[in-house]
Amino acid sequence: MSGTITHCRACGAPFGPVFCDLGVMAVANSYLPPEADPTAEPRFPLRAMVCSDCRMVQLDHVVDAHGIFRDYAYFSSASSSWLKHCLNFCATMTNRLNLGPQSLVIEVASNDGYLLKNFVASGVPCLGIEPAENVAAVARAAGVPTEAVFLTPDSAAAIVQRLGRRADLVVANNVLAHVPDINGFTQGLAALLAPEGVLSVEAPHLLAQVDGVQFDTIYHEHYAYWSLLAVEHLFTRHGLTVFDVETLPTHGGSLRILASPTPRPASAALRALRQLEAARGLASDAFYQGFGARVSGVLSGFRDWLAVQKRRGRRVAAYGAAAKGNTFLNAAGVTAADLLAVADLSPAKQGRLLPGSHVPVVSPEALLALAPDEILILPWNIAPEVVAQLRAAGFSGGLWTAVPEMRRW
Repeated sequence: MSGTITHCRACGAPFGPVFCDLGVMAVANSYLPPEADPTAEPRFPLRAMVCSDCRMVQLDHVVDAHGIFRDYAYFSSASSSWLKHCLNFCATMTNRLNLGPQSLVIEVASNDGYLLKNFVASGVPCLGIEPAENVAAVARAAGVPTEAVFLTPDSAAAIVQRLGRRADLVVANNVLAHVPDINGFTQGLAALLAPEGVLSVEAPHLLAQVDGVQFDTIYHEHYAYWSLLAVEHLFTRHGLTVFDVETLPTHGGSLRILASPTPRPASAALRALRQLEAARGLASDAFYQGFGARVSGVLSGFRDWLAVQKRRGRRVAAYGAAAKGNTFLNAAGVTAADLLAVADLSPAKQGRLLPGSHVPVVSPEALLALAPDEILILPWNIAPEVVAQLRAAGFSGGLWTAVPEMRRW
């Protein structure tokens, strides 16, 4: 599935209002080698629309997922705060579901084994499903059984047949946004689950995205943006019943949604969130309109700040070659002439250029050696962690985030 679409990928209804139009951009996780010809870099429209029926927010131009995810530059283990979050999740679900040697846990989009390694350590049988072969190889090297395949109904059936059983727990963290064929993917999730099994999905909450003007989470790898309302519509079509939900601070505000093929009573937290989304008007067009104007305000504030730094002769750099940072820099029109470099802990990104802006990516140590006066932290969701790292490394200059407004830390 690729190209321009005019109807919802989940329910088939026509699109309603525009949620956010960011113009034409390079693919956010497609980092360039330094010798690349920047004029040949592929660019695609980046516009999010609202389904007129199920209210799923989604891009109206789909970039081929196989091209994006077969060789991927994002490694989940790069964030210590995320690793702690996942360790806590594994302990909680082990106790809640009484997981042990007799159980099976499958994670879809398992990345480098960041989460499943906790189940391996506790003796719970598990399997990772990760489409990026380069990332799956890292997981296998860490002792996490991993298959490099996209989840489809056919691949799910083949896995169940090979294992001879279905899973007690299926985990799908921050992957619903990354799937163009959302119905086939959800059908695959359902096929992996035992009748009494539990599906645990984490996804950034659209309500938090709107409230925090988190437009930089919109990029070509994120085909959709999720409310509880839209998730329940989707899951119901595929025989999955949501029975519990938890709000999380991760990624600027996320949901952990629990569902099962066997209906269970709705928790108090689930009923409360349904009521909140209804009260905020997520079923109506009005909730989604006006977001673009707020995005323009955020970008104007950043451009003004950057102009002031230039007039003062300040040397500006950035930290975190994250996809959200690439959306932000490209929406703001930033180029390599505006920033010294951007630092990132991932060796897979170091030595490359950011897509679109072509700012060079270096190690944190190399960035500090350039002696910047100000550092813009692009992954604002882990700003406290980054601030602590940079202060511990001896940086005493200005540390900033730009979403939802310029803030000095």
